[in-house]
Amino acid sequence: MQTHEIRRRFLDHFVKAGHTEVASASLIFDDPNLLFVNAGMVQFKPFFLGQQTPAYSTATSVQKCVRTGDIENVGVTTRHNTFFQMAGNFSFGDYFKRGAIKHAWALLTNSVEDGGYGFDPERLWVTVYLDDDEARDIWKEEAGIPDERIQRRGMADNYWSMGVPGPCGPCSEIYYDRGPEFGVEGGPEADEDRYLEIWNLVFMQNERGEGTGKDGFEILGPLPKQNIDTGMGVERVAFLLQDVDNVYETDLVRPVITKAEELTGCAYGTDHESDVRFRVIADHARTAVMLIADGVNPGNEGRGYVLRRLLRRIVRSAKLLGADKPSMSEFVTVVRDTMSPSYPVLTTDFDRILGVAVGEETAFLRTLASGSKMFEAEADDVKAAGKKVFGGSEAFVLHDTYGFPIDLTLEMAAEAGLSVDEDGFRSLMAEQRKRAKEDAQSRKHAHADLSIYKEFVDRGETEFTGFAELTTEATVLALISGGVRVPAATAGQEVEVILDRTPLYAESGGQIADIGVITGPGLKVRVRDVQKIAKKLWVHKVTVEEGQLTEGDAILAQVDANWRAGATQGHSGTHMVHAALRQVLGPNTTQKGSLNKPGYLRFDFAWQNQLSAHQLADIEAVANEAVAANHTVNTFVTDLTRAKQMGAMALFGENYGDEVRVVEIGGPFSMELCGGTHVQSSAQIGQITILGESSVGSGARRVEAFVGLDSYRYLAKERALLAGVATALKVPSEEVPGRVEQLVERLKVAEKELEQTKAAAVLAAAGSFVDKAERIGGLLLVAEAAPDGVGGGDLRTLATDIRGRFGTEPAVVVLLGNADAKVPFVVSANKAAQELGVKAGDLVAAFGPSIGGRGGGKPEMAQGSGSDAAGIPAALSAVRARVAEIAG
Repeated sequence: MQTHEIRRRFLDHFVKAGHTEVASASLIFDDPNLLFVNAGMVQFKPFFLGQQTPAYSTATSVQKCVRTGDIENVGVTTRHNTFFQMAGNFSFGDYFKRGAIKHAWALLTNSVEDGGYGFDPERLWVTVYLDDDEARDIWKEEAGIPDERIQRRGMADNYWSMGVPGPCGPCSEIYYDRGPEFGVEGGPEADEDRYLEIWNLVFMQNERGEGTGKDGFEILGPLPKQNIDTGMGVERVAFLLQDVDNVYETDLVRPVITKAEELTGCAYGTDHESDVRFRVIADHARTAVMLIADGVNPGNEGRGYVLRRLLRRIVRSAKLLGADKPSMSEFVTVVRDTMSPSYPVLTTDFDRILGVAVGEETAFLRTLASGSKMFEAEADDVKAAGKKVFGGSEAFVLHDTYGFPIDLTLEMAAEAGLSVDEDGFRSLMAEQRKRAKEDAQSRKHAHADLSIYKEFVDRGETEFTGFAELTTEATVLALISGGVRVPAATAGQEVEVILDRTPLYAESGGQIADIGVITGPGLKVRVRDVQKIAKKLWVHKVTVEEGQLTEGDAILAQVDANWRAGATQGHSGTHMVHAALRQVLGPNTTQKGSLNKPGYLRFDFAWQNQLSAHQLADIEAVANEAVAANHTVNTFVTDLTRAKQMGAMALFGENYGDEVRVVEIGGPFSMELCGGTHVQSSAQIGQITILGESSVGSGARRVEAFVGLDSYRYLAKERALLAGVATALKVPSEEVPGRVEQLVERLKVAEKELEQTKAAAVLAAAGSFVDKAERIGGLLLVAEAAPDGVGGGDLRTLATDIRGRFGTEPAVVVLLGNADAKVPFVVSANKAAQELGVKAGDLVAAFGPSIGGRGGGKPEMAQGSGSDAAGIPAALSAVRARVAEIAG
């Protein structure tokens, strides 16, 4: 059954059952928590959250979805896809568990002639939440599924939420048993490769509280209405109904691989490395085309950066497969031809889609050329120094600045006779991902109802007096607690306060909010934060410390003077650093974002390359020279056109009104559009100390700095640290760098000698393992536990050496280690053993479950690791049993 037919049958089934067919939402959706739509229910969230009332009580759709959190793993296995279609049916207070189960079961098991998918009911399994007896009973009553094919699972597997406070509930998943050739018996709990999830039924019945993870939150109670949200993976159903092994073999994906075979002269299915590249092309081509169709363009941040990565991975995968000319247009054309029956926009908007994709390919091919020059220069330096390892930091720069994937760097290094410090590279990548994840998590929040502020937004903008004064008389217009307006707040309460006027700066333009106090007779209120609603309304987040704050009170709002002084230093210091960057690097160094707070600033800017130590020193010097010049800081309001004519810098992508505020420091040295608070003269900024620079994405860098007293404290700490090191090394401070360099070199020599000794000891053990060889039928088998502490690399070396000692006689070597709380393993089979039917990967499948491990590789060599050392004896027994079975 073709994929387009699977989609049509799903929609027809639910429309006939009274559901309203709703078109797929764009992949770009107005949701602060999402980069792309990643689930079928996203467009229905306002209904589930009670923010809007739907025009229908039941609905069905096939939603375009993109998930990009694991791009590097796409293609490594056949299970990862970035683009997929999620077919769903939804009930908003209409039917609940019984209805959802009946609908799903009918569509899956009805005959093809009757409009169903014709799945064999005997091969379908279901899971339910731990205590969901109701769902279990319905499955038995409506579908006749016996107890042995119903499995209970915990919150991590069978309890759903949006990841933030809101609706949640147990779910029930439907799995299809692909057969014993795909894994072990025992249902989804035993093997989710053999038992493939195809449909998830979410019973939305509760409300969850704050928390993290899949099970780290509290269930607050039942929802006012019980809702249904289901999701059936169209691509998964397609490969089952088309009787192929995975999504990449289906009718909508395989044609891209076929085209890649034609363009590269390489065949799919011949070796794992090439297959990964074929799958990357097939997956990413579909995703990229769908993203471009929905309006995403390649860029250096957010959605644009994801698209750029996808397109560049296509280009380099094709290149590594042997493509000797641009091929993007061919892949985009295939995606159009296969996908347009369901998505006609791919045909009507083809020229634009093609232009965007090919344009990025052209730019990246140029980038590859320039990046190759950098690689060659670095590689020459490594060789000239008599070394054999290309540095991890250099590989990271190639990846981050030039868009070089690590496997491309590895291949180029191998051609140059070098290895790559992969551990160093992956460590830097992990740090970058951690920063990105923390940034994303900090932005993720519950779905707030902002209607409570509408009355005050409509009144007009809060009067901000903070440019001229730090203390202002004001009137309390409203108090809000927990999203509800309240008449008063007493000591200990945390509320939001809306004033008619305020001197406290609300967070914006990279400057964090002021802190301060609100006072009155017998009243003291601590202001912790100030945020803007709709760019107009200042909302003060406060804690009442003394007395009672009441709506209508006349109060005194006061900024913490020390805080404001530090904040102005940070913000004005940011302008100094921006101006210095443009002076040192050139006028194309445009701002991408900033953050400033008392004593600290960070500044993101467009730049391709890592800054050198010399450039950083120049930037710091220029900025501090401007500080020392004691320039007057002038601010004035003018129209946007006039400001631009004067040369004022604007933040790209920011929406400005007709009138703008200009901050000018030192005449032409620094002139920017800015609504923040600043010092009166540049000398008030104090010392600027640049801490360093880093990458925040392709084509974007970040500098961080301390200013004022924080700068002094940092330098004092560094001075003390240097003095301590000098004392320990018994050399003057100025000789510390040279002395440290000597020690590092000695350490490297010692580590190298240690590695050589360790390697020699490992190889010396080869003879003892050969002596332990067992003859099983016509095969020689060495299946042993290696000494504790032997890692994966040493195991591979040892296994290869042992195998070589058997000459042409059929031999298999299986070694399991126990190192760093892991169980690394290596399986090696020589050619003669392979001819008798032994495949290294098959043996891994036999013993892997015993040690909680998985691995992969080629027929002659497979390796991986497990987590349960207690299972090593059982694993070795499983190896012997499997070899005996093969030997016959």
